[in-house]
Amino acid sequence: MQNPTTPEGYTDGIDLSLLKEIPLSYAKGNGLLPLRVKDGVLVGAVSGENGLLALREVASSKGLTPQAVWMDADHLSNEINRLYGQIGSAEEVMENISGEDLSSVATEFESPRDILELTTEAPIIRLLNALLLQAVKERASDIHIEPYENEIDVRMRVDGVLRTVLRPPKIIQDALISRVKIMANLDIAEKRLPQDGRIRVIIGGRDIDVRVSVVPTVHGERAVLRLLDRKQGLIGLWEVGLEEEEARRLEELLNRSNGIILVTGPTGSGKTTTLYSALNRIHKEDMNIITVEDPVEYQLKGIGQIQVNPRIGLTFASGLRSILRQDPDVIMVGEIRDLETAEIAIQASLTGHLVLSTLHTNDAPSAITRLVDMGVEPFLVASSLICVIAQRLVRVICPDCKESYRPEGYELAYFPSTETSVGVLFRGRGCSSCSGTGYVGRTGVFELLIIDNDIRPLITENTDSFAIKEAALAKGMKTLRMDGLRKVVSGITTLEEVLRVTQGSDL
Repeated sequence: MQNPTTPEGYTDGIDLSLLKEIPLSYAKGNGLLPLRVKDGVLVGAVSGENGLLALREVASSKGLTPQAVWMDADHLSNEINRLYGQIGSAEEVMENISGEDLSSVATEFESPRDILELTTEAPIIRLLNALLLQAVKERASDIHIEPYENEIDVRMRVDGVLRTVLRPPKIIQDALISRVKIMANLDIAEKRLPQDGRIRVIIGGRDIDVRVSVVPTVHGERAVLRLLDRKQGLIGLWEVGLEEEEARRLEELLNRSNGIILVTGPTGSGKTTTLYSALNRIHKEDMNIITVEDPVEYQLKGIGQIQVNPRIGLTFASGLRSILRQDPDVIMVGEIRDLETAEIAIQASLTGHLVLSTLHTNDAPSAITRLVDMGVEPFLVASSLICVIAQRLVRVICPDCKESYRPEGYELAYFPSTETSVGVLFRGRGCSSCSGTGYVGRTGVFELLIIDNDIRPLITENTDSFAIKEAALAKGMKTLRMDGLRKVVSGITTLEEVLRVTQGSDL
């Protein structure tokens, strides 16, 4: 056998079919990644003597000559997870399930085992594992299992857009939903009431939290699984999509010792990610930061995080009261849902704490009137609020198929007069990298309303949100659509995306 080498392009021409013949547990346990067979030679990446021996055994069983490629152990482990994660799909599993196996379902689930290793389990287990694997592979945030009269639709939300990935036969409906319930520790006998649970699985070495919601419909139970990567790295304020100047101004506000900063937008607009980025930016060893969330989506090192549990009386309001007795410097409240929570948050900000939270409103000025509508006195809002950030998520043009084009007249009409000189815009043609969509990943568009000495009197006088918006625009605030159009001109996203997420937003 040749000595281990590290030639250039060792990953070129990898034969994924080889991976299907060698279990993931064997590959990980021995430090072996088979790469390709060429001219009677089996090329495999190894990280030590065990890997060399394993490669020799596999090559011998196939009548081939082994050739080893040396790789660092950590790098090899990452490559094994990445490449094994590319094989198999829900469609392939469905093709291999025979009719008599369709209604079978297992009643036990050992967690957290890596689901890439569970290839010999019952068909329903393999099907759900394949769906989870495919969701992670395609960067999906949600899996929808939707029953209808004669079939089931399985859809995945990728970059905020749902698409159908599978239509399994109706006969497997009960087994598939039961499997989901078993994994989430839900009552499989209860089919008349909504249920919520959680699943923790390991997929390709990544620790994934899955939030499960099951509700009854006229055609059977419907399940939605939301995937959260526990090891996903936090991103900086400049990476969420804030312009450099806006990020700088926000950082200045985050360094204040008291006040409230609100992030607003609909569900799924990235509010929590922005809050986490802000906390990560200001966190220091000499600071005490505590959060109360529903749920705790990502674990932040050095920050105390409390999970809301209304069933035992732990609400945002009661959790926030308890936090105040923990000597915090910064408090994050997952969402201000009612007057009680709003009042406690305001009192906390007025007594020397920086409070970060979210609110469901369409734009930044509306957050002010929303608090007043809840019952908070306008003078309290004016004295405690220091900044409101409204945001949406837009899809980013795929870099592999990005192309320029000359915009039509109706497209140019959306741009302010200062941008009418725009000669080209950009779009994605659609390729294998983006599954034909023309987009990969998402970024934020933002509206940053800073509460200064000009805006504060308007709040105290209980002025409507339109007047507050006009005053903020006069001072240089950029609306959601303005920020989006800047990203269109920069070639980050498309005009269609900005119009989609800013419907009803004024220029």
